[in-house]
Amino acid sequence: MDKKIIIIGAGLSGLVTGYLLKKQGASVQILEANSRIGGRIFTKVNHKTPVELGATWLWKYNTGLIKLCNELDIELFEQKMDGDALFEAMSAHPPQRFNLPPNQEISYRIANGTSALIEKLADNIGHDFILLNEKVHEIQDQQTKLFVKTETNEFIADGVISTIPPRLLVNSVKFIPELSKDLVNTANETHTWMKDSIKFAVIYSSPFWRKEGLSGVGFSNVGPFTELYDHCTIQEDKFALMGFLNGALAELNHQQREEKVVTQLQKFFGEKALAYISYEEKVWRKESLTTIADHKFIFPHQNNGHEIYQNLFMDNKLYISGTETSKVYGGYMEGAIRRAQETCNQIKKDWLS
Repeated sequence: MDKKIIIIGAGLSGLVTGYLLKKQGASVQILEANSRIGGRIFTKVNHKTPVELGATWLWKYNTGLIKLCNELDIELFEQKMDGDALFEAMSAHPPQRFNLPPNQEISYRIANGTSALIEKLADNIGHDFILLNEKVHEIQDQQTKLFVKTETNEFIADGVISTIPPRLLVNSVKFIPELSKDLVNTANETHTWMKDSIKFAVIYSSPFWRKEGLSGVGFSNVGPFTELYDHCTIQEDKFALMGFLNGALAELNHQQREEKVVTQLQKFFGEKALAYISYEEKVWRKESLTTIADHKFIFPHQNNGHEIYQNLFMDNKLYISGTETSKVYGGYMEGAIRRAQETCNQIKKDWLS
């Protein structure tokens, strides 16, 4: 394939797209606005303990993701759920202990962190083909080519694939000529995966909850955290709890959220919860390279997989991809992979037929 393709975004969808296109023999350049790869996959390592502050789990029905992990020799392991769970119904009462229902769908994690998948994809593509700190701000149609401008460079390509969230794309990139109003309007009403999430993790020197017959699973109606899970490593040598915070806490600062979480953990697990090594968090609403900084409410998964994203733009040279554009599992890791496969198949059909 003697075509030069630029991919916008080095998240899971962008990297899988690059990986598949490279296998087809295409010339690929991935432009990433951030200083790191991975997008909404973010494994933070502190005190040699990897904690997931982005995408985390997969299930048996995520066949595309499992196949890719097998192909790249990525090891999976079951999310630990053994033991009782805790539920806090009201702030005036202590959390209640209960047995988790049997026969739940097993969830899996990626050994050594989900970023292991990202790094393996980048290794296969070649890090020289992935440019960091290259935020695209303009795409111009010049007859048979597209000119892609970042803050410091200009690139020329036969085709461009955007894998960033559609709402971010239409609000951060100038198009010459302009994109259709139907596309812009739809993109502005498309939910961005993870936008409303605040993920946190608390690292400990031992899994004290297990010794008390607890799974580490917790739920709360009153917060600050709404869900909690055991987050120890596959080697069982590093220990943590990980969960989700109430979105209303986004306006507090890091220290204020930390104090509230630790107080709640003490209520759940007692004094042992206070002896933590580190508190980590990610407020995705504040990530300007992921979402738009406004308070507009969009229903979860709204317009994910919309028909308009299946079309081509800029004289059939612009493909709009990414997990939000997938008709199947839109907004999840599986959707990112399915859509990458679809986009690559479409390019192969368009350019090799």
